[in-house]
Amino acid sequence: GYKSRPKEVIAVEERETIRLSDSEWRVMEELWTAPSTLMELVRTLGNKAGWAKSTVATVLRRMEAKGLVTYEEGGKARIYHPALRREDAALAETRSLLHRAYHGSVGLMMSALVKGGSLKPEELEELQAILREAERGRVT
Repeated sequence: GYKSRPKEVIAVEERETIRLSDSEWRVMEELWTAPSTLMELVRTLGNKAGWAKSTVATVLRRMEAKGLVTYEEGGKARIYHPALRREDAALAETRSLLHRAYHGSVGLMMSALVKGGSLKPEELEELQAILREAERGRVT
């Protein structure tokens, strides 16, 4: 059973304000792929980011205190789970960027991306399709 908070504990209103550090994003990316033990995360993040066991343990401890991860006792080792869906973290991050960098203006943000040459033709087509769907009131 759970010795920490249950999964998906972050309330909807809190999800709007969640900001993950770069280190927390790295851990969450692994946990969104599959729940993992400390040693599995040490192996993966050691290879990908050069992190030591103490780094992974410290980040996990902080994330648990913030309610970002939960764990269950899995025999010899705790199995860590994300307490936040990737979609919620990405939306909160997008809204934060939009408000910080573009004063909440989607138009300014899109203009910057288009003028900066950041969008490929297929991405422009995808955005146009999303906007057409929004006009019809069917965006999911």
